[in-house]
Amino acid sequence: MNIEDLLRETLSDMADEERPPAPDRFLRLRERRPRRRGLALVAATAVAAMVVGSTLVVQQISAPAPGDTVPRPAASLQAGATVNVAAGMRLSQLFEELSRLTGRPVAEFERAAKDGTALGLPSYAGRRLEGFAFPGTYEFSPTASPAEILRPMVARFEEAAEAAGLADGARRAGRTPLEIVTIASIVQAEAGRDEDMAKISRVIYNRLNRKMRLAVDSTVLYGLNKYGVEATLKDVRSPSPYNTYRRRGLPPGPIGSPGAEAIRAALHPARGTWLYYVVTDPKKRVTKFATTESERMALIEEYRKNLKGR
Repeated sequence: MNIEDLLRETLSDMADEERPPAPDRFLRLRERRPRRRGLALVAATAVAAMVVGSTLVVQQISAPAPGDTVPRPAASLQAGATVNVAAGMRLSQLFEELSRLTGRPVAEFERAAKDGTALGLPSYAGRRLEGFAFPGTYEFSPTASPAEILRPMVARFEEAAEAAGLADGARRAGRTPLEIVTIASIVQAEAGRDEDMAKISRVIYNRLNRKMRLAVDSTVLYGLNKYGVEATLKDVRSPSPYNTYRRRGLPPGPIGSPGAEAIRAALHPARGTWLYYVVTDPKKRVTKFATTESERMALIEEYRKNLKGR
Protein backbone atom coordinates (compact mmCIF):
# COMPACT_ATOMS: atom_id res chain seq x y z
CA MET A 1 0.00 0.00 0.00
CA ASN A 2 1.54 3.35 -0.97
CA ILE A 3 1.51 6.53 1.10
CA GLU A 4 -1.41 8.04 -0.83
CA ASP A 5 -3.56 4.99 0.02
CA LEU A 6 -2.52 5.23 3.66
CA LEU A 7 -3.42 8.89 3.72
CA ARG A 8 -6.79 8.27 2.14
CA GLU A 9 -7.68 5.51 4.62
CA THR A 10 -6.49 7.51 7.60
CA LEU A 11 -8.68 10.45 6.57
CA SER A 12 -11.60 8.10 6.15
CA ASP A 13 -11.06 6.81 9.69
CA MET A 14 -10.84 10.35 11.01
CA ALA A 15 -14.09 11.29 9.29
CA ASP A 16 -15.81 8.28 10.94
CA GLU A 17 -14.42 9.04 14.40
CA GLU A 18 -15.26 12.74 14.64
CA ARG A 19 -17.86 15.07 13.25
CA PRO A 20 -16.15 17.87 11.33
CA PRO A 21 -16.25 21.34 12.93
CA ALA A 22 -17.97 24.40 11.52
CA PRO A 23 -16.59 25.47 8.12
CA ASP A 24 -14.75 28.54 9.47
CA ARG A 25 -12.82 26.74 12.19
CA PHE A 26 -9.54 24.81 12.12
CA LEU A 27 -9.58 21.16 13.12
CA ARG A 28 -6.77 20.70 15.62
CA LEU A 29 -5.41 17.17 15.63
CA ARG A 30 -5.41 15.60 19.06
CA GLU A 31 -2.63 13.28 20.08
CA ARG A 32 -3.78 9.69 19.83
CA ARG A 33 -2.33 6.27 19.48
CA PRO A 34 -1.63 5.67 15.77
CA ARG A 35 -3.23 2.59 14.32
CA ARG A 36 -0.93 0.05 12.76
CA ARG A 37 -1.87 0.89 9.19
CA GLY A 38 -1.40 4.60 9.94
CA LEU A 39 2.04 4.13 11.51
CA ALA A 40 3.95 4.68 8.29
CA LEU A 41 1.97 7.83 7.62
CA VAL A 42 2.70 9.29 11.04
CA ALA A 43 6.38 8.51 10.70
CA ALA A 44 6.63 9.96 7.21
CA THR A 45 4.95 13.30 7.66
CA ALA A 46 3.04 15.61 9.99
CA VAL A 47 -0.42 16.34 8.68
CA ALA A 48 -2.59 19.41 9.23
CA ALA A 49 -6.30 19.17 8.47
CA MET A 50 -8.55 22.08 7.68
CA VAL A 51 -12.22 22.13 6.81
CA VAL A 52 -13.04 24.36 3.85
CA GLY A 53 -16.74 24.32 3.05
CA SER A 54 -17.57 20.64 3.01
CA THR A 55 -14.09 19.54 1.87
CA LEU A 56 -11.38 18.35 4.21
CA VAL A 57 -8.09 19.74 2.91
CA VAL A 58 -4.92 18.04 4.10
CA GLN A 59 -1.58 19.78 4.02
CA GLN A 60 1.88 18.38 4.69
CA ILE A 61 3.60 20.67 7.17
CA SER A 62 6.93 18.90 7.69
CA ALA A 63 9.47 18.36 4.94
CA PRO A 64 10.41 14.78 3.97
CA ALA A 65 13.75 13.45 5.08
CA PRO A 66 16.68 13.89 2.67
CA GLY A 67 16.42 11.35 -0.12
CA ASP A 68 12.80 10.54 0.72
CA THR A 69 10.86 10.16 -2.52
CA VAL A 70 7.43 9.84 -0.93
CA PRO A 71 5.08 12.03 -3.01
CA ARG A 72 3.20 14.88 -1.38
CA PRO A 73 -0.59 14.62 -1.05
CA ALA A 74 -2.89 15.84 -3.80
CA ALA A 75 -1.61 18.70 -5.95
CA SER A 76 -4.68 20.75 -5.02
CA LEU A 77 -3.40 21.66 -1.53
CA GLN A 78 -4.83 24.94 -0.34
CA ALA A 79 -2.84 27.29 1.87
CA GLY A 80 -4.35 29.94 4.11
CA ALA A 81 -3.92 33.65 3.45
CA THR A 82 -2.72 36.41 5.77
CA VAL A 83 -3.66 40.08 5.73
CA ASN A 84 -2.14 42.83 7.83
CA VAL A 85 -4.43 45.70 8.84
CA ALA A 86 -2.06 48.58 9.54
CA ALA A 87 -2.96 51.27 12.06
CA GLY A 88 -4.64 54.09 10.16
CA MET A 89 -5.52 51.89 7.18
CA ARG A 90 -8.66 52.88 5.31
CA LEU A 91 -11.31 50.34 4.37
CA SER A 92 -10.76 51.09 0.68
CA GLN A 93 -7.12 50.02 1.05
CA LEU A 94 -8.08 46.93 3.04
CA PHE A 95 -10.68 45.83 0.50
CA GLU A 96 -8.21 46.18 -2.37
CA GLU A 97 -5.71 44.00 -0.51
CA LEU A 98 -8.35 41.39 0.35
CA SER A 99 -9.49 41.36 -3.26
CA ARG A 100 -5.92 40.68 -4.35
CA LEU A 101 -5.53 37.86 -1.85
CA THR A 102 -8.84 36.14 -2.51
CA GLY A 103 -9.64 36.99 -6.12
CA ARG A 104 -13.04 38.30 -5.04
CA PRO A 105 -14.27 41.67 -6.36
CA VAL A 106 -13.91 44.66 -4.06
CA ALA A 107 -17.69 45.11 -4.34
CA GLU A 108 -18.26 41.88 -2.38
CA PHE A 109 -16.33 43.24 0.60
CA GLU A 110 -18.14 46.57 0.30
CA ARG A 111 -21.50 44.77 0.46
CA ALA A 112 -20.42 42.71 3.46
CA ALA A 113 -19.26 45.87 5.25
CA LYS A 114 -22.82 47.22 5.14
CA ASP A 115 -24.24 44.32 7.15
CA GLY A 116 -23.42 45.47 10.66
CA THR A 117 -25.37 42.66 12.30
CA ALA A 118 -23.48 39.92 10.45
CA LEU A 119 -20.15 41.52 11.31
CA GLY A 120 -21.02 42.10 14.96
CA LEU A 121 -20.54 45.87 14.79
CA PRO A 122 -21.38 47.79 17.96
CA SER A 123 -24.68 49.64 17.76
CA TYR A 124 -22.99 53.04 17.88
CA ALA A 125 -21.04 52.30 14.68
CA GLY A 126 -24.14 53.18 12.68
CA ARG A 127 -23.75 50.06 10.48
CA ARG A 128 -20.48 51.50 9.16
CA LEU A 129 -17.30 49.42 9.27
CA GLU A 130 -14.75 52.23 8.79
CA GLY A 131 -12.80 52.62 12.02
CA PHE A 132 -13.85 49.25 13.40
CA ALA A 133 -11.57 46.87 11.47
CA PHE A 134 -8.96 46.73 14.21
CA PRO A 135 -5.26 46.77 13.25
CA GLY A 136 -3.49 43.43 13.39
CA THR A 137 -2.56 40.36 11.40
CA TYR A 138 -5.36 37.99 10.41
CA GLU A 139 -5.27 34.53 8.84
CA PHE A 140 -8.14 33.12 6.84
CA SER A 141 -9.00 30.54 4.23
CA PRO A 142 -9.09 31.92 0.67
CA THR A 143 -12.55 30.37 0.36
CA ALA A 144 -13.94 32.21 3.41
CA SER A 145 -16.75 34.65 2.73
CA PRO A 146 -16.11 38.40 3.04
CA ALA A 147 -18.14 38.47 6.27
CA GLU A 148 -16.10 35.60 7.73
CA ILE A 149 -12.89 37.48 6.92
CA LEU A 150 -14.04 40.83 8.35
CA ARG A 151 -15.81 39.55 11.47
CA PRO A 152 -12.62 38.78 13.47
CA MET A 153 -11.41 42.36 12.88
CA VAL A 154 -14.56 43.73 14.48
CA ALA A 155 -14.28 41.21 17.33
CA ARG A 156 -10.75 42.40 18.04
CA PHE A 157 -11.95 46.01 18.04
CA GLU A 158 -14.57 45.09 20.64
CA GLU A 159 -11.87 43.53 22.81
CA ALA A 160 -9.70 46.65 22.54
CA ALA A 161 -12.66 48.93 23.24
CA GLU A 162 -13.58 46.96 26.35
CA ALA A 163 -9.98 46.97 27.57
CA ALA A 164 -9.81 50.75 27.10
CA GLY A 165 -13.19 51.33 28.76
CA LEU A 166 -14.38 53.15 25.66
CA ALA A 167 -18.09 53.40 26.48
CA ASP A 168 -17.58 54.69 30.04
CA GLY A 169 -14.71 56.91 28.96
CA ALA A 170 -16.84 58.49 26.25
CA ARG A 171 -19.51 59.36 28.80
CA ARG A 172 -16.94 60.95 31.08
CA ALA A 173 -15.57 62.97 28.16
CA GLY A 174 -19.05 64.13 27.18
CA ARG A 175 -18.76 62.40 23.83
CA THR A 176 -20.44 59.46 22.12
CA PRO A 177 -18.41 56.26 21.54
CA LEU A 178 -18.51 56.96 17.79
CA GLU A 179 -17.05 60.43 18.37
CA ILE A 180 -14.24 58.89 20.41
CA VAL A 181 -13.42 56.43 17.61
CA THR A 182 -13.54 59.31 15.12
CA ILE A 183 -11.13 61.38 17.23
CA ALA A 184 -8.89 58.34 17.60
CA SER A 185 -8.82 57.84 13.82
CA ILE A 186 -7.76 61.47 13.30
CA VAL A 187 -5.08 61.15 15.97
CA GLN A 188 -3.82 57.99 14.28
CA ALA A 189 -3.63 59.74 10.91
CA GLU A 190 -1.99 62.89 12.22
CA ALA A 191 0.58 61.52 14.68
CA GLY A 192 4.07 60.67 13.52
CA ARG A 193 4.94 59.11 16.89
CA ASP A 194 2.93 57.45 19.62
CA GLU A 195 4.22 59.93 22.22
CA ASP A 196 2.52 62.79 20.35
CA MET A 197 -0.92 61.20 20.27
CA ALA A 198 -2.25 62.44 23.61
CA LYS A 199 -1.14 66.01 22.77
CA ILE A 200 -2.78 65.93 19.34
CA SER A 201 -5.91 64.63 21.03
CA ARG A 202 -5.80 67.61 23.39
CA VAL A 203 -5.54 70.04 20.44
CA ILE A 204 -8.63 68.44 18.90
CA TYR A 205 -10.59 68.74 22.17
CA ASN A 206 -9.46 72.33 22.73
CA ARG A 207 -10.54 73.39 19.24
CA LEU A 208 -13.87 71.58 19.55
CA ASN A 209 -14.52 73.18 22.92
CA ARG A 210 -13.79 76.63 21.47
CA LYS A 211 -16.03 75.97 18.44
CA MET A 212 -12.99 76.32 16.18
CA ARG A 213 -12.72 74.43 12.92
CA LEU A 214 -10.37 71.48 13.22
CA ALA A 215 -8.68 72.30 9.88
CA VAL A 216 -7.12 68.83 9.58
CA ASP A 217 -5.66 67.78 6.22
CA SER A 218 -6.16 64.04 6.80
CA THR A 219 -9.95 64.38 7.01
CA VAL A 220 -10.05 66.48 3.85
CA LEU A 221 -7.98 63.95 1.92
CA TYR A 222 -10.13 61.08 3.19
CA GLY A 223 -13.30 62.79 1.97
CA LEU A 224 -11.75 63.16 -1.49
CA ASN A 225 -10.34 59.61 -1.49
CA LYS A 226 -6.85 61.05 -1.88
CA TYR A 227 -3.58 60.25 -0.12
CA GLY A 228 -0.77 62.49 0.97
CA VAL A 229 0.51 64.70 3.76
CA GLU A 230 -0.96 68.08 2.85
CA ALA A 231 -4.23 69.13 1.28
CA THR A 232 -4.07 71.62 -1.58
CA LEU A 233 -5.93 74.91 -1.74
CA LYS A 234 -8.38 73.26 -4.13
CA ASP A 235 -8.87 70.39 -1.69
CA VAL A 236 -9.80 72.64 1.24
CA ARG A 237 -12.46 74.31 -0.88
CA SER A 238 -14.30 71.04 -1.47
CA PRO A 239 -17.89 70.66 -0.18
CA SER A 240 -17.09 67.25 1.36
CA PRO A 241 -18.59 66.66 4.83
CA TYR A 242 -15.05 65.59 5.82
CA ASN A 243 -13.66 69.04 4.99
CA THR A 244 -12.84 70.28 8.49
CA TYR A 245 -11.49 73.53 7.05
CA ARG A 246 -15.01 74.55 6.04
CA ARG A 247 -17.19 72.63 8.50
CA ARG A 248 -17.14 72.92 12.27
CA GLY A 249 -17.01 69.93 14.57
CA LEU A 250 -15.97 66.39 13.88
CA PRO A 251 -16.40 64.70 10.49
CA PRO A 252 -19.31 62.23 10.10
CA GLY A 253 -17.24 59.24 11.19
CA PRO A 254 -13.79 57.64 11.44
CA ILE A 255 -11.29 58.10 8.61
CA GLY A 256 -9.33 54.88 9.19
CA SER A 257 -8.58 52.12 11.69
CA PRO A 258 -7.18 53.53 14.95
CA GLY A 259 -4.93 51.37 17.09
CA ALA A 260 -5.10 50.88 20.85
CA GLU A 261 -2.73 53.79 21.58
CA ALA A 262 -4.82 56.21 19.52
CA ILE A 263 -8.01 55.09 21.28
CA ARG A 264 -6.36 55.65 24.66
CA ALA A 265 -5.23 59.12 23.54
CA ALA A 266 -8.78 59.99 22.43
CA LEU A 267 -10.07 58.96 25.85
CA HIS A 268 -7.22 60.51 27.85
CA PRO A 269 -5.89 63.64 26.13
CA ALA A 270 -2.82 65.28 27.63
CA ARG A 271 -3.20 68.38 29.77
CA GLY A 272 -2.44 71.57 27.87
CA THR A 273 -3.74 74.72 26.23
CA TRP A 274 -2.44 73.98 22.74
CA LEU A 275 -4.55 74.91 19.74
CA TYR A 276 -2.06 74.06 17.02
CA TYR A 277 0.54 71.49 16.10
CA VAL A 278 3.12 71.56 13.32
CA VAL A 279 5.33 68.76 12.01
CA THR A 280 8.56 70.74 12.16
CA ASP A 281 10.78 67.91 10.95
CA PRO A 282 8.94 65.42 8.70
CA LYS A 283 12.04 63.27 8.27
CA LYS A 284 12.34 62.66 12.02
CA ARG A 285 8.57 62.87 12.54
CA VAL A 286 8.98 65.66 15.09
CA THR A 287 5.73 67.44 15.99
CA LYS A 288 5.67 70.61 18.10
CA PHE A 289 2.72 72.33 19.74
CA ALA A 290 1.60 75.94 20.08
CA THR A 291 -1.10 77.88 21.89
CA THR A 292 -0.98 81.23 20.09
CA GLU A 293 -0.91 82.17 16.43
CA SER A 294 2.54 83.74 16.80
CA GLU A 295 3.89 80.50 18.29
CA ARG A 296 2.35 78.60 15.42
CA MET A 297 4.00 80.87 12.84
CA ALA A 298 7.37 80.33 14.55
CA LEU A 299 6.92 76.56 14.21
CA ILE A 300 6.01 76.92 10.54
CA GLU A 301 9.23 78.90 10.02
CA GLU A 302 11.16 76.12 11.77
CA TYR A 303 9.55 73.62 9.39
CA ARG A 304 10.64 75.68 6.37
CA LYS A 305 14.22 75.91 7.62
CA ASN A 306 14.34 72.16 8.12
CA LEU A 307 13.15 71.65 4.53
CA LYS A 308 15.86 73.95 3.19
CA GLY A 309 18.51 72.23 5.30
CA ARG A 310 17.90 68.86 3.72
